[in-house]
Amino acid sequence: MSRKAAVTALTALAPISWGSTYFVTTEFLPPDRPLLTGLLRALPAGLLLLAITRRLPQGAWWWKSAVLGALNIGAFFPLLFLAAYRLPGGVAAVVGSVGPLFVVGLAALFLGEKPTVKTLLTAVAAAFGVSLVVLKAGAAFDLIGVLAGLLSSLSMSAGIVFTKRWGRPEGVGALALTGWQLTAGGLVIAPLAFLIEGAPPALTGTNLAGYAYLAFGNTAISYFLWFRGIERLSASSATLLGPLSPITAAVIGWVALGQALGAVQVLGMVIAFGATLAGQLNPRTAKKTAPEDGSFSTAERNGQEVSMDLEVSGVRR
Repeated sequence: MSRKAAVTALTALAPISWGSTYFVTTEFLPPDRPLLTGLLRALPAGLLLLAITRRLPQGAWWWKSAVLGALNIGAFFPLLFLAAYRLPGGVAAVVGSVGPLFVVGLAALFLGEKPTVKTLLTAVAAAFGVSLVVLKAGAAFDLIGVLAGLLSSLSMSAGIVFTKRWGRPEGVGALALTGWQLTAGGLVIAPLAFLIEGAPPALTGTNLAGYAYLAFGNTAISYFLWFRGIERLSASSATLLGPLSPITAAVIGWVALGQALGAVQVLGMVIAFGATLAGQLNPRTAKKTAPEDGSFSTAERNGQEVSMDLEVSGVRR
């Protein structure tokens, strides 16, 4: 297996894991607590990674970590869970699948990268495939839920673009950078959770098990793999792994909840998975763009496959 294939496979574990988020949220967690859920998913995971790495940001990385933490975690998590609580899983997944198209626009705007026809077609095909998998006739559309889903995709898409733009500081590993972002994002969510939702309710053992899974398996490990993958893959390759999340959610619904998968759903899986594979093949190599501080990470200087190809496209979670 080539290095790129190995990196892609590891990065794909993140959206696969995120495919379980809706199931865990609806089956294990207390209802109508999106901010609490976002907080307990992010902050314990971030503090654990800080304790493991024992590294804090330096200089400009204090505000960069805060911005990335707000985009990837602090805004994304509450909006994601608000959409999950207010929308059927299928509608939420379809709304979230527009993320690659957001990245196309954001990368063109902030990075000067023009999208290719292949990238656009692949992103549209992925969204169409996801819609076939999860969208059912008569699905309810809640305006607040739809807006929350769109904003969550926009927030994470911006996080992908700026994560690619800034890289990470010399001598700092992806695990430490993940801890900075999760902690910053959790601190953004904390005051909102207590002001808007009040004190946490009494939690059952089932609730605690759900939060523990979301914090450590679904967040600490998955986001480490995700941010590590963003460094090494092109933006389009990374973001077009996103359809694996709703595909996983559909499979979990079929296996764990007895939800039927008809021919249309299977066709949608094939289309979405095909778009995901197409997004990994022969990405166009763009001129490497230096981070704003003028330096590249140690991995980049050592010639590893850290593509600064910002061939655009765009996740979710």
